Amino acid sequence: MGGHRQFELEAGDARFLLAADSGVVVEFGSRIDRALSAKVLRLRHALELKALQGVTDLIPSFRSLLVQYDPLVADPLRLIDEIAELLEDTATTEAAGRRWELPVCYEEQFAPDVSEVAGRLNMKVADVIALHAAQEYLVYFLGFLPGCALMGDLPAEMELPRRTEPRVRVPAGSVAIAMRLTIVYPLVSPGGWHLIGNCPLKFFHSGLQKPNLLAPGDTVTFRPVSSREYEDILRKEEQTTSFDYIQDYIAS
Repeated sequence: MGGHRQFELEAGDARFLLAADSGVVVEFGSRIDRALSAKVLRLRHALELKALQGVTDLIPSFRSLLVQYDPLVADPLRLIDEIAELLEDTATTEAAGRRWELPVCYEEQFAPDVSEVAGRLNMKVADVIALHAAQEYLVYFLGFLPGCALMGDLPAEMELPRRTEPRVRVPAGSVAIAMRLTIVYPLVSPGGWHLIGNCPLKFFHSGLQKPNLLAPGDTVTFRPVSSREYEDILRKEEQTTSFDYIQDYIAS
């Protein structure tokens, strides 16, 4: 494998790179872009259907797909050839995700940064909330924390860098923005994004075979709710250890 370290191959609009001794990276560009993400997710879907021998995992990012394989079963160069052949058919492959409408309370006790965000954007707080809730976001991929979906795109007028001083503790469910992206923190953790609300749903259940609520390719809109409705949903959430309730939040 030592001779493969600098290996690169281009096939159409894709670029192949080797990742250590058990991964192939398929790159489609160098920017955050829904069209690039669609290519990534179509390839992942095609590979899931093809079930190539030796492939152990498929991990999407904004612009690339990491294909992990068992080096005792699959040869990386042959695997690249198989993926390159498959790319020719992915233009017509569907990889549709689910459409979600998720509740968010944007009231002050759940939104410690919303006033500062409004000031920096030269907006009223109500306008920040309305603009955030008016978008349909694409789940590009999961990362940073288990179940954490990186979603875009915020409108350009809401773009802000991360906080200069990250918090040591961000509450679970915090809805946050940075750059042109938004996330919901699935767990209590440190974080440097701007907190503008909170979602009472659980996004990660470690005991489930499919532990994540959201998946790459899903689309999400946020529905503003009052603190009273937030508490009602939260009480329901605390009584479950599964995603049995998800039909309530899948958009028609």
